[in-house]
Amino acid sequence: MNRNDQQAYDRGTSLFSPDGRIYQVEYAREAVKRGAPSVGIRTADGVVLGAQRRTSSSLMEAESIEKIHKLDSYLGAASSGHVADARQLVDDAREESQVNHLRYGEAIGVETLAKTLSDMIQESTQRGGTRPFGASLLIGGMDGEDDDAQPRLFQTDPSGAPHEWKAVAIGSNRGDIQEFLEDEWSSELALSDGVSLAVRALAVPDDEIEAADLSIVTVSAEGYHSVGSDEIDEILSEHVPGADDSE
Repeated sequence: MNRNDQQAYDRGTSLFSPDGRIYQVEYAREAVKRGAPSVGIRTADGVVLGAQRRTSSSLMEAESIEKIHKLDSYLGAASSGHVADARQLVDDAREESQVNHLRYGEAIGVETLAKTLSDMIQESTQRGGTRPFGASLLIGGMDGEDDDAQPRLFQTDPSGAPHEWKAVAIGSNRGDIQEFLEDEWSSELALSDGVSLAVRALAVPDDEIEAADLSIVTVSAEGYHSVGSDEIDEILSEHVPGADDSE
């Protein structure tokens, strides 16, 4: 296929090229790859979500960059890609969660929410006048109630396909971070071990990363909990060479 043919197909969000590709979806995935990395880790006790926050200026407040969002009491999400697109998906996820509470009197399941959100994302790949979402979400939380609750972790894709993971990275440097997770993840990880693994994974591309650059939360039977910067700094000082020399 020559360049002119490709240009004809990448102008439409709902057109297949002769080789079966939707170029706008592939471009949306590239937007995700250019975003700051986020990780999700499923442990025996719950799910850990972590994200790196990038500031464009030393005068910007890092806390104003929201990469991790609380969706419900036992649900959270981490994003990568276009921030505005991710915020729209987060708003949709929160709305679906509240609708489930009102309609059924119970929290929405992690898998149910991931698939419902993926259905919304997929619609933008087959309708004219829209474009695919340039963001990907990691949705983690607890499925079930009380002692029967099980941690689940899903990823949404700009194509609208949801995938369940034990541990996953999205965003820039995904390959290096994913390789680290594959080497270090274990089904016997405790929640505290998952926090340590998330911090160390995000430090793989940059061993001089600081605690202020990271946002970590846990979602377990005890609910949604943000990990303090002091705990993150302690992990960096203990496990990441050079991180404690950045001051």
